[in-house]
Amino acid sequence: MGKAVCGMDDMRNKRDMSNGHTNWTTPGYPEAQGLYDPRFEHDACGVGCVVNLKGEKSHDIIHKALEILVNLSHRGACGCDEKTGDGAGILMQMPHKFLKKKCDELSINLPEERDYGAGIVFLPRDPVQRRECMELVESVVKAEGQVFLGWRELPVNNAVLGDIARQVEPFIAQVFVGRGPGIKDALSFDRKLFVIRKVLEKAIRESRIPEKKYFYICSLTNRTIVYKGLMLADQIEPFMSDLVDPDLVSGLALVHQRYSTNTFPTWDLAQPFRFLCHNGEINTVRGNTNWMNAREALFRSDLFGDDMHKIFPIATPGASDSAVLDNAVELLYHTGRPLPHSIMMLIPEAWQNHETMSDAKKAFYEYHSCMMEPWDGPASIPFTDGQCIGAVLDRNGLRPSRYTVTKDGFVIMGSETGVLEVDPANVESKGRLEPGRMFLVDTEQGRIISDEEIKEEVSGKHPYRTWLDMNLVSLDGLDKKAETRESAEPDRLKRQQLFGYTLEDLRIIIGPMANKGIEPTGSMGVDTPLAVLSDRSQLLYNYFKQLFAQVTNPPLDAIREELVTSLLTNIGSEQDLFQATPEHCRMLKVEQPILTNEALDKLRGLDQEGLKPITLDMLYEVRDGGEGLEKAMVNLCKQASDAIDEGYTLIILSDRGANREWAPIPALLATAGVHHHLIRNQHRTRCGLVIESGEAREIQHFCTLFG
Repeated sequence: MGKAVCGMDDMRNKRDMSNGHTNWTTPGYPEAQGLYDPRFEHDACGVGCVVNLKGEKSHDIIHKALEILVNLSHRGACGCDEKTGDGAGILMQMPHKFLKKKCDELSINLPEERDYGAGIVFLPRDPVQRRECMELVESVVKAEGQVFLGWRELPVNNAVLGDIARQVEPFIAQVFVGRGPGIKDALSFDRKLFVIRKVLEKAIRESRIPEKKYFYICSLTNRTIVYKGLMLADQIEPFMSDLVDPDLVSGLALVHQRYSTNTFPTWDLAQPFRFLCHNGEINTVRGNTNWMNAREALFRSDLFGDDMHKIFPIATPGASDSAVLDNAVELLYHTGRPLPHSIMMLIPEAWQNHETMSDAKKAFYEYHSCMMEPWDGPASIPFTDGQCIGAVLDRNGLRPSRYTVTKDGFVIMGSETGVLEVDPANVESKGRLEPGRMFLVDTEQGRIISDEEIKEEVSGKHPYRTWLDMNLVSLDGLDKKAETRESAEPDRLKRQQLFGYTLEDLRIIIGPMANKGIEPTGSMGVDTPLAVLSDRSQLLYNYFKQLFAQVTNPPLDAIREELVTSLLTNIGSEQDLFQATPEHCRMLKVEQPILTNEALDKLRGLDQEGLKPITLDMLYEVRDGGEGLEKAMVNLCKQASDAIDEGYTLIILSDRGANREWAPIPALLATAGVHHHLIRNQHRTRCGLVIESGEAREIQHFCTLFG
C-alpha cells in the first residue's frame, strides 16, 4: 500500500521496543522478520481546508471540504487492490445540532454545547472484546469524575472499501461524555477529556485484550470531531453516511488525503489528527520524541495537578511523525498557550540570520529555543482548535500551500491552487504561504490575521529580550580561564594508535580535509563490508551506517542558503515546559556544536549561577579488559548522576587522559550510555553533555555522536 522502502537499523529486532517508534500490534502492519522492520516504511500527501470568515455554520462547508479532498486524490496513494487508500479524513467543529438529533433517537440526554465531549472510537470487531473495551471506557470516564452519557454505533457502508482496508476494518462508534461536577469551565473540561483519552490509551496498551490493536480514539473533545479511516478520498462520503446529513454543519473543515511517508498505512494513522494534518516529513522526529520523553520528569502544572502523570507518555508509541507532532501541539495547547504560540514553538521560522526581523520576534524564538528544539523538515501543516484555523510552512518552503479568499466570505486553502472551483468574479484575493510564515483565520474575530500581527502579538506576551540578556550566556563572549589539559601520552603516533587510526584514515579522510578544508568525496558504490559482517575490528560508529532517513526535499546548501540554516545550540539545565520564566533561558549558547580546544577551555572555566561544568574521564584500565570496560561504564553513569545531584549542569566526558595503562571508552558507547542512563533516572534535562575525544574523525562519527 503506497510506497515502501526498507532500510536496516543497527540490527535491532522486534523485541526492542525502547524507542517507541513501532506499533507491532497495529492491524495491517507486517511482522518484523529477518532484515525487514516496519519502522522503516517510507513512502506526499494532500491537505486542504475551507472556512467561513464569519464562522457561520453550514453543511455547505462540509460539502466543499469533501470536494477539496476528492480533488486532491492524486496526492494520495492506493494499494494493489486499487480500492484501498493510505487514509483520508475530515476534521470539523462539533456538529451539536446533528449530534443532538441522533442522541435523541437513542434516548441519550445530550447537554448544551461545550458541556459534553464527543468522539469517534475504533473498537475491536469481536463482540466480547468490543464490550470489554467499551466497559473500560465507561469505567475510566466515571473514575475521572465525569458523566458517561452513552454510545452510538456509527453507520458505515464497508462495501465501498478495498479488500485490504476491509480486512483490518475496526468497529466504529461515537462516545459521549458529560461534564462532571467540580469542572469550572469548558476549557478545564476539555483538558480533562485529554486526560481521559491518555489514560485509556495507556490502559489499552497494558491490557490483555487480544484485539486491542483495533482500539483507537480518533478524537475526544468538546470543540471538534474527526471522521477518518483507511480510505481513498472519494470513499469517505459513501462510507460514512453522517457526512451527507444536512444537519451536520460546521463553520470550518480541514481535510487530508494520505500518502504514507514515514509509516505503514493503517486506520489509526489516517489524518487529520486532533489539531492538525500534515503534508511532508518531520525529519527530526526520533530526536524530538526522545527529548519529549526525557522532559516529562520536569512537568508540573496547577492546570493538571495530580493528573499530570496520567498523560504520559506524551508521544504515542508507534505513531507516525505527524501523529507525534500532533501530540506535542496538543500538550502545548493544554499548557494554556494559544494554538499559534504552540505552533511557533514547534516550527519556528528562520530567525538567527534574518536581518529585517523585529528584535521582539527574534527574542521570542531565541528564548523558546532554550525550551524546545525545532520539529524540522519539509512541511505544510494546516491546524485548527475549532475557533481559529490556519497553516504554517517550514522554514525552507519545501511544501506548497495556496489560498483563495472569496468575496462571499470564504477562505479556501490547499496543497495547490484550484482545489475548489471558484467563479473568478468571486475571487477577492489569492496568495501562497511563504517559508516559515503562518496563515490564520479567526472565526470569532471574523477576519484573516496576518503573519506579522500574529507573531508580534505572541512575541509581546513576556519581556523575552530582557530575560535573555539576564540569563543566556554566549560561549564566544567568555574569557579563557583555564589551561588545556594535556594527555599523559603527548606523542602523536602513540595517540593515533591508541584511538585506532589507520593509514587509510590519514590518507583518504584526514589528509584531504586538512589540505582543502572539504569533506572527502566517495563513490555511490562503496563496497566496504557492513561492520557486522566484517572480519576486522571496527569502530563502534561503523555499526550505525545503515540508519538513514528518506526525504523528498532537495539537499540543502548551507552557504547559499545561510538564512535558513543555523548550527546554534543551547546547553545546560532545562526547566518545566508548562511555565515561562527568566530561568528557562539560563543556559550556555554555542554558535556551532564542534568546539575548539580554546572554546572548551572557556567552558571549563565557567562559574555562573546555573552553569557549572565538571569533567568526567571516560577511561578504563587496560589490564581489566572487557570486565573493566563494563565496570567503568557503570561508574561513569553513576558519576554523571552524582554530579547532577551536586548541582553540575554541564558534564564534559573526556578521554584526554588515555595512556598505556588507561584506555579510552569508545566515545559513542560512553555518550549513549550516560545519555540513556540519565533519561532512565529522569536527570537528562538537568544537564548538557559535551564530549572531548580523540576518536571521532569522520563526518559519520560526529553525526552519530550528535544522534
